[in-house]
Amino acid sequence: MTRMLGAILVLAVATFAVADDAPTSIGSRRELFVDSTLVQSLSEDAELRLHHPTPQQIAIVHDAPWEGSGCVYHSVFQDGDLYRMYYAAGHLEVTEKGVNAGTHGQFLCYAESKDGIHWHKPDLGLVDFNGSTRNNIVLAVEEIGDVKTVPGEPAVFKDSNPAAPSESRYKALIVVGYKNSHRRGLIAYQSPDGLKWTPMTDKPVHVDDAYDSQNLAFWDGEAGCYRAYWRYFTGGGYDAKVWNPQGDRGIRTATSADFLHWEMPHELQYVDSPSEQLYTNAVKPYHRAPHLLLGFPVRYVERGHRDDKKHEARAPGTPDKFERWSASLRALPEPEHRVWRARSSERYGRAITESLLMASRDGVTFKRWNDAFLPPGIERPGTWNYGHQFLAWHLVETPGSLEGAPNELSLYATEGYWTGKSDSLRRYSLRLDGFVSVHAPMSGGELVTKPVIFDGETLTLNFATSAAGAVRVELQNESGTPIEGYSLADCEELFGNTIERTVVWNGSTNVSKLAGQPVRLRFVLNDADVFAYRFGE
Repeated sequence: MTRMLGAILVLAVATFAVADDAPTSIGSRRELFVDSTLVQSLSEDAELRLHHPTPQQIAIVHDAPWEGSGCVYHSVFQDGDLYRMYYAAGHLEVTEKGVNAGTHGQFLCYAESKDGIHWHKPDLGLVDFNGSTRNNIVLAVEEIGDVKTVPGEPAVFKDSNPAAPSESRYKALIVVGYKNSHRRGLIAYQSPDGLKWTPMTDKPVHVDDAYDSQNLAFWDGEAGCYRAYWRYFTGGGYDAKVWNPQGDRGIRTATSADFLHWEMPHELQYVDSPSEQLYTNAVKPYHRAPHLLLGFPVRYVERGHRDDKKHEARAPGTPDKFERWSASLRALPEPEHRVWRARSSERYGRAITESLLMASRDGVTFKRWNDAFLPPGIERPGTWNYGHQFLAWHLVETPGSLEGAPNELSLYATEGYWTGKSDSLRRYSLRLDGFVSVHAPMSGGELVTKPVIFDGETLTLNFATSAAGAVRVELQNESGTPIEGYSLADCEELFGNTIERTVVWNGSTNVSKLAGQPVRLRFVLNDADVFAYRFGE
């Protein structure tokens, strides 16, 4: 079932799932445990466990005169031997009087790296800032017809559509505002080299939603179409004259054949998650398993407001709004900056942000993990505030942090937002495929998959055990009976910690005689994690 068909069927079904009696053809693709689509059962002490990125060094500091404390909405991707980064550059001056956003304009800026770890800002000579083009700005505010671009919420990608012409090999969606109106929209930009940008049309390609976030699009090779994801309010938005910020912050999606005409808009659906305020989405195919769309939305919460009546009972009179803040809110880092921001809007002081993980196979219905994927972490300057832990769109593969270790995933998240003269982007690392594992303690646990049909000759696992732990795999027929020669007793124990190891039964790795017929996989674990499995050559 293609993602396009899945998007249509979502109108008729509450969730996207594979029927128990309908084997799923997985071919030789890598399967992760980021959702439960192929999971039949978990038993004993086995569970699906969410993992978390490890903080590494600061990747880049936004301290140039045209940057500042309001730099956000980064796009990161690997382009051959080069890693590219794009981001919104701006400054929000925070003083005891509140927030001043007018210190200088907003820009789309560019940085690059040879390893995804060490970044630099090249002097591009493209855009004037204070009489000089010695900067890394690629786009400033522009007037196009009756709209004006606002490059403060950009999303840039390299188009993998083989039919894309050379002049639009790189694409972006940029927010625009209508003159003399509160209306907003999205306009499509193109570039042949990722540096020189021009609008693809003189009119927005999408209008009249919130868009006050990173609104993105990409080519989905599995579905053969472009996908867009953007921010909206569930109960309001922009009209011609009035801004109606009602309801929750939510995410919408649509598809397009040409990046200009968008169809089939849907609100995202979630398998088992409550309604929450989601600021960004950061959805994109995972490069090692492109049939899976992974998103890293920012969860927005306002904390630390004590009940007015209870507070007034202790201290008669009407307390100042800051006096109603809880002790925990007051104890968070940089309380003075928090109070200053709140003088413009109380939520600027009370809001805290963190990133979640969600996954989809059809682009509309997502399994969203309710625990934080990237929580604020240990308290330190520049953290636990509004704008913290906004993850860049998207993750990239980089050299391992430990010498001799395999490649890892690098993710990048904001720190120091609105708290000084600059903010920064910290790199985080994660094991390849290491988002979620099937985990069991030493006491043991099992996971059995739904029936799958595979291609290939071997089965490999991405797994980790303790020195005493182990993983074994049994292949069963569709009814759950062990297949002769591939039972649990036939499987050699796997132990270690590796991205890829082949499973052995009775001294052989060959499973080709089972290819093309439905099988179930039974994973038996002791003090172990399995992150992914794949049939292949």
